[in-house]
Amino acid sequence: MSKLINFNNKYIDKTFWVLFIALVVVAIIALFSASSTLVYEEHSAIGPIGQQIIFLLIGLVVAWFIQFIPSIYIRMGGYIVLLFSLLCMYIMLIPGNPFVVFHNEAGRWFNLFGFVFQPSELAKLSLVIVVADMLSRIHTEEDKKKYFWWTFGVTAVTVLPILTNNLSTAMLLSGIVFIMWFLARISYKYLGIVMGSAIAVLVLGYCIVEFAYVKPKREMHGPLERATTWVGRIDDMFAEHEDDAKFELNNDNYQRSIAKVAIARGGITPFGVGPGNSKERDFLPLAFADYIFAIIVEETGLMGAIGLIFLYMAILFRACLTSNRFNDYSSMIMVMGLALTITCQALISMAVAVGIGPVTGQPLPLISRGGTSVLITSIYFGVMMCVSREQKQLSEQQKSVLNESKDDVPDIVLE
Repeated sequence: MSKLINFNNKYIDKTFWVLFIALVVVAIIALFSASSTLVYEEHSAIGPIGQQIIFLLIGLVVAWFIQFIPSIYIRMGGYIVLLFSLLCMYIMLIPGNPFVVFHNEAGRWFNLFGFVFQPSELAKLSLVIVVADMLSRIHTEEDKKKYFWWTFGVTAVTVLPILTNNLSTAMLLSGIVFIMWFLARISYKYLGIVMGSAIAVLVLGYCIVEFAYVKPKREMHGPLERATTWVGRIDDMFAEHEDDAKFELNNDNYQRSIAKVAIARGGITPFGVGPGNSKERDFLPLAFADYIFAIIVEETGLMGAIGLIFLYMAILFRACLTSNRFNDYSSMIMVMGLALTITCQALISMAVAVGIGPVTGQPLPLISRGGTSVLITSIYFGVMMCVSREQKQLSEQQKSVLNESKDDVPDIVLE
């Protein structure tokens, strides 16, 4: 065990730890403000909040240990976890199987001997690691073509089962891989083909579902039966702005509307209504999950919103800064991929909460309630800190060797 993990604190990335702990603190404070409905349902002020705090503390411990694991084992583990998550996701496609757990009409959870988790969260993490490892093997132009198709195939196989239940996660994951291709300097021709094909498929799919099912009010069956829900959410988002005088509150727009009320209350002053003074948390369904950002804005106002955005953007900036110093190409792509996943997911969740995007169901990383999401995000941080620590240690060793070699150079005496 000592050979596998070297607990040397000298090279740990303190900046990543500061950002990580800051988000954990924000998460705990936000949960106390946004969990009123859970407290009411469970008749306990500590139970639902305490459970999430336990997940956050476990996440801190997990990240601490992962940062000391050699990255070579993390890359190997990425393939194993990806295979496991793919197995779970494709089993979930079998109708009527007992492993699927539904929440809010979405079957995204897998029940394995009483342990309930989201395989798509494992797939997001492991796919980024696997794609980074494959792209690091590129040495020639021929390799670029070879590993583009390898990574394209792995991504397609991973995204397909996610697409049936969670379009936003599938699009987010595809976008992250696309950026990783760009970082790996994949040919613009291939990038253009992928981008053009994706846009064409999305537009065509929207038109088919809109005019063949949504407009005629026909039900859609099969693996993509949730497509009518996705298209309906896009339609509702634009319909809200057509005529404000005719706006009616209904089941489809209730969540978005209450979130907007919360944000409007928070905008009265730059610092909101103050922590613990939210009123809309009692009316906003799942305020502790997808729309927790609306409650944060209500209580802390514009300054709180800017501060939280800064924290997530700082993760990406830190990844860019550290990656620029890496000697290992694979490590650079891996850290950028993981940081982009966290930051982009956060920005999407915030955009939905403030009403500038259709409802997606993307949680706010580390802050929204959910055990799987918290633990996986903690692993993201652990892996990024592992690579940063490893590269910092390697750079220090290289400098030491260079200095020693200079000392060994004999003095030349000129006669």
